[in-house]
Amino acid sequence: MEFLNKVFFGNTIEDYITAAAVVLGTMLVIHIIRTVVVFKLKKIKDENGEVKYSFTVKSVNKFLIPALYLGALYFVFDSLSFGPKVDKVFTVVIYLLITLYAVRFGIASLNYFITKYVEKLKGPEESKRIRPLFGFLNFVIWITGLLFLLDNLGFKISTLIAGLGITGLAIGFAAQAILGDLFSYFVIFFDRPFELGDFVVFEGNAGSIEKIGIKSTRIRSLSGEQIIISNSKLAGTLVHNYKRMERRRVVFNLGVTYQTKSALLKKIPSIIKEIIEKNENTLFDRTHFSNYGDFSLNFEIVYYILTSDYNIYMDIQQEINLSIFEKFEELGIEFAYPTQTIFLNKES
Repeated sequence: MEFLNKVFFGNTIEDYITAAAVVLGTMLVIHIIRTVVVFKLKKIKDENGEVKYSFTVKSVNKFLIPALYLGALYFVFDSLSFGPKVDKVFTVVIYLLITLYAVRFGIASLNYFITKYVEKLKGPEESKRIRPLFGFLNFVIWITGLLFLLDNLGFKISTLIAGLGITGLAIGFAAQAILGDLFSYFVIFFDRPFELGDFVVFEGNAGSIEKIGIKSTRIRSLSGEQIIISNSKLAGTLVHNYKRMERRRVVFNLGVTYQTKSALLKKIPSIIKEIIEKNENTLFDRTHFSNYGDFSLNFEIVYYILTSDYNIYMDIQQEINLSIFEKFEELGIEFAYPTQTIFLNKES
């Protein structure tokens, strides 16, 4: 046993054998995980033919196996001594690598489970809305990891946090607009006044929601350019969301000449009603002979288009207008336009 107690470079042979055994044992465990656990997990498929536990497989390869290597290295450098300077360098490197992999694993796990939870609760489309939130959460995780690293390296975290608190207060006053936009993002996220793809109108601008970021929202206008507006301004303004409009109310007027016979005037409401009801996407409300105009007999027509799509609305309106024109032309009903009749009294 004296042989095992011999010292080389500050460590006994027994220490070297123990460290080597830990490294070999770790490599054996990693080999078993890769050839047995990961292999079996890859063979489990879902109904779409994809790997059911793909996240677990990726986590094992990217995080668990590196964590086992780091654990073995930590044990080796903790049980062996290579001098104060070398030990200090290795300690910093080990803590740095542990923090890096822990933060990356925390970010990947949090993003995955939040996404899956939202997809299960509200569907895949809803999960797209929370992606800007991940940037904020990832930032918080990185800050937490950095504080953990500094604490393990011997820095006084309490003093640092106190300093950051005073500095943060000053930064907070200087960055009120940014914090306001961030708060408005959470208001938009939870209150859901609009979603990606919704067509909105605000302050004379119109377009489809293209991206909802932490600070600003991007809207693609009808003319093609991108409108970028801060979340705080958008949350504080009146927004018309046409995507959620279940039906569109249409009101229009038409006038016919005073020379129109009364029998034809009585037919006009039923003619217009029949034309509107022919379209399956419309709901007729009413048609009335509303008033006597300066140069026309006026009718008011009201109906609903049972869709929020603007192109369909315009197609239906065009179809109804053409049908009314053709029917009036067929019956000899003339549309009125501004005219004046002058009566001359010729004295004999």
